[in-house]
Amino acid sequence: MEFNHYPVLLNEILEGLNLTSGKVYVDATLGGGGYSYEIAKAIQPTGTLIATDVDDDALLAAKEKLKEFDNVKIFKNNYSKIPQILNELGMEKITGGIVFDLGASYHQLTSDSRGFSFSKDSMLDMRYDLTLEKTAKDVVNEYKEEELVQIFSEYGEERFSKTIAREIVKQRKLKSFETTKELADFICKAVPFKAGHIHPATKVFQAIRIEVNNELKNLQQTLEKIIPLLEKDARIVVVSFHSLEDRIVKKAFRQYSSNCNCKPNDPICTCEPKKLELVNKKPILATQLELAQNPPSRSAKLRVAQRI
Repeated sequence: MEFNHYPVLLNEILEGLNLTSGKVYVDATLGGGGYSYEIAKAIQPTGTLIATDVDDDALLAAKEKLKEFDNVKIFKNNYSKIPQILNELGMEKITGGIVFDLGASYHQLTSDSRGFSFSKDSMLDMRYDLTLEKTAKDVVNEYKEEELVQIFSEYGEERFSKTIAREIVKQRKLKSFETTKELADFICKAVPFKAGHIHPATKVFQAIRIEVNNELKNLQQTLEKIIPLLEKDARIVVVSFHSLEDRIVKKAFRQYSSNCNCKPNDPICTCEPKKLELVNKKPILATQLELAQNPPSRSAKLRVAQRI
């Protein structure tokens, strides 16, 4: 099996991690192992890399790619479980750094069976972790109209959320939605569509994927858990691919890099000393060369911070 995934902003991420042999690093989103391979190579022989993912295809491909290294520990788990994994390994801190690549892989997006994209006609699934019970089909066919409106507007920032949700609820009374093509074609008929603009189903598919995998809540809660686990001078590096993710990362970095987050009317300050120093105040973007080689990197934003 070939697991295709282009490691976006690879050089910038490696530089951001400030790789040093002898320290513990974490690849929170292993994927096909593109980042992990370079990290493991740079920190051998005395450094340790812990890597997590929930996608069985990714894990299989990464284990094959990384088989030459004996300093890599791979776990099938959501990155929200990294604190528990560290505890199981008897590690109190991440001494070197951690990287999150929040994008779906090329393999996932182009798979005939995963249902992430309407470019392939497949069952409505969209799970990164196939052991999860809830699928995209469940969301589309079982959520109440007001719940669909909420996720389409919040997670997709779709301006026709109410119209799309209302029409989906009407249609599913006649026949449930089964495939990505059925849903995408239906959305095209439900809302105005101009040639040359983004496909009208794009934002809805993004919203459903986020809901199925609980992406934004997981990200926010994980950042809150991970930042205190970074040892002094350890780095946290995050690549996001849409504004909702980047907003969460930016807010967390700002919160932990500020000495005070009190509101103006608060009587006293109860804030703890800041935990992070921003390495780059503005997000790092892909170079023109990378954009030419991998067009999807145009939406990538890289933020780096260091524990103090």
